[in-house]
Amino acid sequence: MPRILIIGGGLSGLAAAAALGGAGYEVDLYESRPFLGGRATSYPVPASDSGEHIDNCQHILLRCCVNLLDFYRRLGVEDSIRFHRDFYFIEPGGRVSTFKAGLLPAPLHFTGSFLKLRFLSPADKVAIGRALLAIRSERNTRRDLDSITMLDWLHEKRQTPRAIERFWRQVLVSAVNEELDRMAAFHGFQVFWLGFLARGNTYEMGVPRVPLGHLYGDEAWSRLPSVRIHERAPVERIAFGNGQVTGVTAGGEVHTADAYLSALPFDRLAALAPELPIEWNAFTHSPITGIHLWFDRSVTSLPYGSVLDRTIQWFFNKDQGRYLMLVVSASRALTEMTRKDVIDLAVRETAEFLPAVREARLVKAHVVKEMKATFSASTGLEPKRPGNLTPYGNFFLAGDWTRSGWPATMEGAVRSGYLAAEAITSRLGAPVRILLPDIA
Repeated sequence: MPRILIIGGGLSGLAAAAALGGAGYEVDLYESRPFLGGRATSYPVPASDSGEHIDNCQHILLRCCVNLLDFYRRLGVEDSIRFHRDFYFIEPGGRVSTFKAGLLPAPLHFTGSFLKLRFLSPADKVAIGRALLAIRSERNTRRDLDSITMLDWLHEKRQTPRAIERFWRQVLVSAVNEELDRMAAFHGFQVFWLGFLARGNTYEMGVPRVPLGHLYGDEAWSRLPSVRIHERAPVERIAFGNGQVTGVTAGGEVHTADAYLSALPFDRLAALAPELPIEWNAFTHSPITGIHLWFDRSVTSLPYGSVLDRTIQWFFNKDQGRYLMLVVSASRALTEMTRKDVIDLAVRETAEFLPAVREARLVKAHVVKEMKATFSASTGLEPKRPGNLTPYGNFFLAGDWTRSGWPATMEGAVRSGYLAAEAITSRLGAPVRILLPDIA
């Protein structure tokens, strides 16, 4: 079988490797770091000999992420994902509202719990309901959704300030990792249609039971013996000639293959292959900050919660209420703050929505600022995201920033890897269908 060389061990590269290896191709994947997963990974707790691993930031998925779930099945780790049907919204002071599907068919399945949400007024709910109906009717008819921001669209639909802040922003900033006044409305529509409106169970939230890095461990890859993973192997050069890639240099050695796939982030690929016809300056980053807090006692029995009216957006209960992982998406306001200031803010705000924190002692804390967490899903970007093919016949592209049809999510990354794998099999004369269609 032909040999494929993949550059980059993030989710898009791993997904392509799993798909191509499953189709019988010989695959060599080169990753610069000593672990896999890219921006969805884990590592040992710094300055600790406990052996405990933490995720760089909590990553979750919804049941509408059909290709990500397929990737986990290929690696045999699908049982490592636990799905939840309840969403908990927590107000300052600790009052909790639960959002979950009921017995009505989609798109009416949230009606009962939505009407009971205590953090929204009747006027807020009427406005939100009107906008949700508009998403259903406009998603296939409006042609300007990539050129207007989600905030512009919400104002057009006469959303109340509280509905915008407590409902739309609360869901979408975490899902897309961008603020409403930057995010293209196209992505906001996609999140609500696929995740909340199209079917009754697609909103269910999957949380890994294990550290993210364990999902891509040696045992998983033992199921795909034709895939060879090379860690600590940064690619230093991609050689082009006569309309082809002629080789890739890693560790001072030149490696050749029948086809080459870059699964690198856009900034790293721009440094290696600036000659590609991509509008590099159209792409910018949006940061995510993860804050890990360990307490001397349990501070909550909730498995997770979406936090209203504060900088902190989500918390996840990682160890019987003693260890919380907090998440702030599109966290530009935190990037210039010191580690101490971020921790102080996190503890202060956590005590406002989990009152038991006031009686607990903070044992240790860790802050992860992912400055280049995702590309910014801003207006006008969709036409500039490249496809999987390049002017070089045996060189292909993957990555969540490419034209996956999704924003910068784990599903988007896996989709891009699958699309690239399909393009490679077609170019090599034996096309294989890999990508699963969206649920609606």
